[in-house]
Amino acid sequence: MFKKLAADALGLSDIGKVIDRQDFDKVDTDDYVMHEDGEKIYFIIKSKKDEYCFTNLALIHLDGESAISSKRVLRRYSYATHEISNVFLETAGTVDLDVEIKFQIGGVSFSIDVDKRQLEQVKDLYKALIKISEIVATNDQLYDYAVSSVQIAKESIGRLSAQGSAAEQFNAINESVYNWLKSKHDEHKIKDFGYVFEKYINQ
Repeated sequence: MFKKLAADALGLSDIGKVIDRQDFDKVDTDDYVMHEDGEKIYFIIKSKKDEYCFTNLALIHLDGESAISSKRVLRRYSYATHEISNVFLETAGTVDLDVEIKFQIGGVSFSIDVDKRQLEQVKDLYKALIKISEIVATNDQLYDYAVSSVQIAKESIGRLSAQGSAAEQFNAINESVYNWLKSKHDEHKIKDFGYVFEKYINQ
C-alpha cells in the first residue's frame, strides 16, 4: 500500500483519466479511428503509457511499453469478432486513488485503473460493455438456432419426392439456404454498437 501511495505521490503510477468528448480529437488513437467508414468514438481512457478508445465498432488499444518510452503497439479488437466477457467494476477503498474496470475481449484480459473521481463515467462504460456482451451472446445463440433449423429443413426436404432434375433442385435449395443464412447473419451478427453507447454513455 505504501509503495502505491509513494508511486502516486511521485507521479509514477499509471492511473487513467476519462477524456472529455470535446478532446477526443487530441488523443493519438483518434488517428486510427476509421472515421471514413462511419466509426465514432464514444469513450476514451488515457494514462501515461496507454490509451483505450471505445468506438461503436471496436476497442482500439494503444499500448505503451512504459511512461518514458515512445514505442507503442496498436491493437484493434472488433466487438463482432472478439467477444466481451467477464466485465467487472472494482470501486475504490478508503485510501485508493483509483477504480478498476476489468474485462476480457477476444480472450485478452484488461484491467484499467481510472481516477476514482471519475467513477460515474466508468459506471457508464461498465453498463455499455455488459450490454454488448449480453447482446452478442444472445445473437450468437439465435444464429446457431437459425443454422440448425436450415439443417432440419434440408433433411426434411430430402425425404420428400420432388419434381425436376437434381441440378435444378440443388440450385434452388442452395440459393434458398444461402439467402436464409445471409439474412440471419446480417440480423444477428451485429458490428455497430453505437446505439448501446448512445444509451449508456453520458458525456
